[in-house]
Amino acid sequence: MKEQLKMIEQEALEKILQAKTTKELQDIKVTYLGKKGSLTSVLRGMGKLSKEERPVIGELANKVRERLTLSLEEQLEKLEEMALEEQLEKETIDVTLPGRPVRLGGQHLLTKVIEEIEDLFIGMGFEIREGPEVETDYFNFEALNLPKNHPAREMQDTFFITKELLMRTQTSPVQARTMLEYGGNKPVKMISPGKVYRRDTDDATHSHQFTQIEGLYVDKDVKMSDLKGVLDVFTKKMYGSDRKIRFRPSFFPFTEPSVEIDISCKACEGKGCSICKGSGWIEILGAGMVHPNVLSMAGYDPKVYSGFAFGMGPERIAMLKYGIKDIRQFYTNDIRFLTQYHNA
Repeated sequence: MKEQLKMIEQEALEKILQAKTTKELQDIKVTYLGKKGSLTSVLRGMGKLSKEERPVIGELANKVRERLTLSLEEQLEKLEEMALEEQLEKETIDVTLPGRPVRLGGQHLLTKVIEEIEDLFIGMGFEIREGPEVETDYFNFEALNLPKNHPAREMQDTFFITKELLMRTQTSPVQARTMLEYGGNKPVKMISPGKVYRRDTDDATHSHQFTQIEGLYVDKDVKMSDLKGVLDVFTKKMYGSDRKIRFRPSFFPFTEPSVEIDISCKACEGKGCSICKGSGWIEILGAGMVHPNVLSMAGYDPKVYSGFAFGMGPERIAMLKYGIKDIRQFYTNDIRFLTQYHNA
């Protein structure tokens, strides 16, 4: 039996060293060390040995098994290294080849316009404030002088989650939250950019989701002339120093008096054309003096404090500035449209 074990060991070691693939090694392992392998078959005959011979043969058989197992592992490691070297040689990169140019992206036009507006108002002392897009009915409507069943709510029909939770229709709730935070005894000078939602039919000038920037300035002795001065700076910065603005009476529940802001038409210099529909003026935003009820609900005494508020859609600002005729182009991600304004 000793001779059999030595022969098995010698034969197996020779085959292991000659193996060229991992599959050949696996077959050798099964042939000699498997349940039906040569070594196992020899060990089954140990029952015929004497008590003195069994430990000797058992020890020898274990040493043979260990040596074969170690040899299999070493040969496997060598084959794997050879395979890796061969793979690396095949996949060698020719660093002398010319590189492929990387296309650089850029900011979305809408993002650029929003940041341009933010920078302008920060320069005039306004701070940037943000709030939740999922808003309560109270802050979206009631705190802005729009109690339940107010007819003006129909102008801002939105997506309700529950009776008291909704997707905000404007960023004005941020103004109400900020005034409450300030406790009714500190000046407020802020703008609130963000996404808003309304149940609207999408077309060239409407979208169920769009962006809005609203501004608020509350302090002692704030006048309508202050509002005009701020918006005059804004329009000249966005559209050119030759642009003029005018106020038209309007209605918003949260301001009194309320106005629509128009700018002179650049295409016809105010003479009247198809772009301005013959009027010489183009509407860009709404504004007004903060309603006393809004001030009171936020904790400000309307006899001491006054303020103005305004709201604009960056999409409309961008459309007028760059001659874009369809608001949907901002959201369809057409690369042909976006690349036109890469360096705007």
